[in-house]
Amino acid sequence: MAMAASISNSTNITYSRRYHHHLTSSIKPSQLPFQFKIFKSTSSSIQNPSFRVSASMSIEATQKAPQVSFLVRKESGVLHFVKYHGLGNDFILVDNRDSVEPKVTPDQAVKLCDRNFGVGADGVIFAMPGINGTDYTMRIFNSDGSEPEMCGNGVRCFARFIADLDDTQGKQSFTIHTGAGLIVPEIQDDGKVKVDMGQPVLRALDVPTKLPANKDQAVVKAGLEIDGATWNVTCVSMGNPHCVTFSTSECKNLLVDDLNLSEIGPKFEHHEVFPARTNTEFVQVYSRSHLKMRVWERGAGATLACGTGACAVVVAAVLEGLSERNCTVDLPGGPLEIEWREEDNHIYMTGPAEISLSGGSGLKVATWESCWCDVVCLTQQFLRVENPQRGPLISLENTRLCVLIHKSII
Repeated sequence: MAMAASISNSTNITYSRRYHHHLTSSIKPSQLPFQFKIFKSTSSSIQNPSFRVSASMSIEATQKAPQVSFLVRKESGVLHFVKYHGLGNDFILVDNRDSVEPKVTPDQAVKLCDRNFGVGADGVIFAMPGINGTDYTMRIFNSDGSEPEMCGNGVRCFARFIADLDDTQGKQSFTIHTGAGLIVPEIQDDGKVKVDMGQPVLRALDVPTKLPANKDQAVVKAGLEIDGATWNVTCVSMGNPHCVTFSTSECKNLLVDDLNLSEIGPKFEHHEVFPARTNTEFVQVYSRSHLKMRVWERGAGATLACGTGACAVVVAAVLEGLSERNCTVDLPGGPLEIEWREEDNHIYMTGPAEISLSGGSGLKVATWESCWCDVVCLTQQFLRVENPQRGPLISLENTRLCVLIHKSII
């Protein structure tokens, strides 16, 4: 279930057609008092000890205005967003089509991605005007503020975001300019997104890696020493660098669930043989058409899925003679279908992209004022937020209320 939210705003911000419709029609005065049907749930109360609410309100009744609550936003600038995920790899999507510059800075992206004090995500993606004849440009800030060239799960979410913004249905495709070049996603009739990821880059200097090439200028099943162990690695670029390993000198087939990714992952990412750092995929072979991987992403750490990583895994498996060119790749968040076609040397990735929630965030993230709440009660006539130490924080009747709620607590 996708949750919706909007924030009152007095600035002259130009919204997209979809957001304008959302802001002007989602909550109408004629629907007051507060209509719980907005949240598509029949629950009348919610209890969650770690539930965080950020809200703004405007009083519709003709009465003396109350003292301004500390919950009311002090800044008028609002960043509207929709959060999507591809197999659990989640992103904050921003409609940036009216500007060639991202609407938030890398530092602000870090705060937005914080899962305790922000919205929470693996990255922020901006839908920007196309260049060089493309329909759109995609830029990404990782949760650490770095900017990757591309993201496979992110581009699937990007495609769904564009379709939702334009309110279009059925099969459709887009051309997207990325730091890794031209990417062409196609939304299928079943709602999944198939993406032409282009050709893999194998030349060691272009990945880039300082490991010496050992097969036609590529690094295939080469030894890499980390913590006294020799890992057999194959290096692939999908527009961003990947180091793929299926084995060590002592273990011929990794049991990926036994690995401590938070310990070993950073040692691969920051190894001196990867001048631009690297994403690392640890892979277990089930069969020649079925692989399982875990990933440590450059700039994001351990994630539930990585689309470019799954593509790199199939390329590496083919090069090492471990798989066919068409494989199911299991990730912690679910499976992706990957095909490396011989006729055009392109890799095609197919998987889901789903909406999690939509809402608004202050552009100056550090100036938000909010509270930790222990009890939240929603009914058709009022919202009440309580804190055991302070009693009622807000109790609103006959108001116009905008609130952001994550679907997982409903």
